[in-house]
Amino acid sequence: MNTANMFRRMLRGCMISLVCMLVLAASLAGCGRQDNNNPSASTPTRIITDSIGRQVEVPVNPQRIACLCPEAGYAIAMYGKADTLVATSGGMQRDILLVEMFPRIKGLAVPKSDEVINIETLLSTKADLVFVKGDTASNEAEMDKLEKVNIPVVTVEFNNMAEQQYAMQMIAEILGVQEEGRRYCEYYQQTVAEVQKRVAGISDQDRVSIYHSTAEAIRTDTADSLAADWTKAAGVVNVSVGNNLKPDDGNHYASLEQILLWNPNYILVNDPNLVGYIMGHEQWRPLQAVKNQKVLPLPIGISRWGHPNSPETPLAVLWTAKLAYPELFEEWDMVKATRDFYQEFFEWQLDQGTVEKMLQGTGMRAAKTK
Repeated sequence: MNTANMFRRMLRGCMISLVCMLVLAASLAGCGRQDNNNPSASTPTRIITDSIGRQVEVPVNPQRIACLCPEAGYAIAMYGKADTLVATSGGMQRDILLVEMFPRIKGLAVPKSDEVINIETLLSTKADLVFVKGDTASNEAEMDKLEKVNIPVVTVEFNNMAEQQYAMQMIAEILGVQEEGRRYCEYYQQTVAEVQKRVAGISDQDRVSIYHSTAEAIRTDTADSLAADWTKAAGVVNVSVGNNLKPDDGNHYASLEQILLWNPNYILVNDPNLVGYIMGHEQWRPLQAVKNQKVLPLPIGISRWGHPNSPETPLAVLWTAKLAYPELFEEWDMVKATRDFYQEFFEWQLDQGTVEKMLQGTGMRAAKTK
């Protein structure tokens, strides 16, 4: 064999080796991108329909869940899967009972602040699934961020009790705990049905009226809201529902003059700090609810009962109905009902002092730090 042929063979061999090395390197690089950008790609998946009708491919039995909305976070904790959480909302970290039950929630990352998602923080959690609220799903810029990092995104959104139950069952299905979801919805339906049966015979003119204040004294409920639905289920007249309210950045407000005209029997607030404000403010004094000392905070458990993200909606229905019509619910003990709920769905035994604080709506939620 002459020198030229030997050189050609050596060159061909080197080229083949080089091609093999490049193919292997490309394959390994491809595997690296798959792991970093799509943690669920190598695991079994299923298709679910989220709260706004989107078909989403999610991992079966997700192990690293980022909850950028408390609605999903509360459900995941209730279903016994809090150990899968790798990110949460700032509000959940202020729920004292929730953090007592699941201390690790306090130290989790909070990737969303002021409606903006910090993608770097989210990626640092190595989440294989993200839950978001409807406001994120409708924000093209935020959804574009999430799409680029290739993590499945599920929207949780509900404006009435039926939609809430669907969302709770959807989350249970994603987690693989369908039986727990069924049990919760069964309790929900039975509680509401029993309350409605008892209040059904009350005439329109005899129904108790309430004004429901959410986070701010004059911020209240529209017809298309969970609070409008559960107050109706409790048999009371929610005075703001169906009336003209001033919209502002997704919230709705009533004027004080209008509230004075409504003159409700009760004012229910989901922030206990508002009780002192309303009771001590001279302009609110003409209201019969103020005169009769019937400005009351809603109870607070793992979340604020009756709040748009709270899984304790059935308890809010029961508590409000018993408050308005005590003679119809005389044998119903709210202390027992509260204890039974948390024992059944969180396997948590509440002591007497904690139950009292919960039902008084005080000392159960930490203040914002900034």
